[in-house]
Amino acid sequence: MDEQPATPSQVEDFLVSMLHETDQQLDAGRRRALDAGLPPIEVGPGQGKLLMLLARIQGARRVLEIGTLGGYSTTWLARGVGPDGVVVTCEFEPLHARIARSNLDEAGVGDRVQIRLGAARDTLRQLLEEGVEPFDLVFVDADKENNAHYLEAAIALGRPGTVIVLDNVVRGGAVTEPGDPATQAGRMLEGIRAGLEFLGADPRVDATALQTTGPKGWDGFALALIR
Repeated sequence: MDEQPATPSQVEDFLVSMLHETDQQLDAGRRRALDAGLPPIEVGPGQGKLLMLLARIQGARRVLEIGTLGGYSTTWLARGVGPDGVVVTCEFEPLHARIARSNLDEAGVGDRVQIRLGAARDTLRQLLEEGVEPFDLVFVDADKENNAHYLEAAIALGRPGTVIVLDNVVRGGAVTEPGDPATQAGRMLEGIRAGLEFLGADPRVDATALQTTGPKGWDGFALALIR
């Protein structure tokens, strides 16, 4: 009798064990976030390292992150930009920002990360008003209802060649059908669909999306390049 195939979570654990070194700093940061009551919805190790590698491949020195949570993905991005780079990350919840700041400092990358506290749409508008230098990479992983707004801001704050990563675009396959605007889950789906529609229709970007499986189930991310 043939053995049962491994589950996506088991495959993820295997790939991480083969390609990642043990990272006590990141593991400790995740535990601190859980202990503080933050939801365990950060990217997994594989996607975190992908973000770091994308930053390095891009030669990114300025990264914008929308949605900090406990600073897990922020740490990977900060590693990607190196000691001379900067990550600007937007977070709405003060508790999340405090935990993220502690985790970033403990990981030794706090000096290259600016945490902007407040509603991300307000923060993005402020960045535009400040006339900041363009960002080389933008990672969007926040409230899905505002995805299209975040993507518009990412383009405005980027440059030709800027890479944009939009997380959680599959939602276990639910994204293929319209969401019910009367429910939060439905509004999130509508936001995800609006973001994908934006990327597919806007001539300023070229985009694709990939499905993923892992500890958090079936999902995916979109990858876009500003023309």
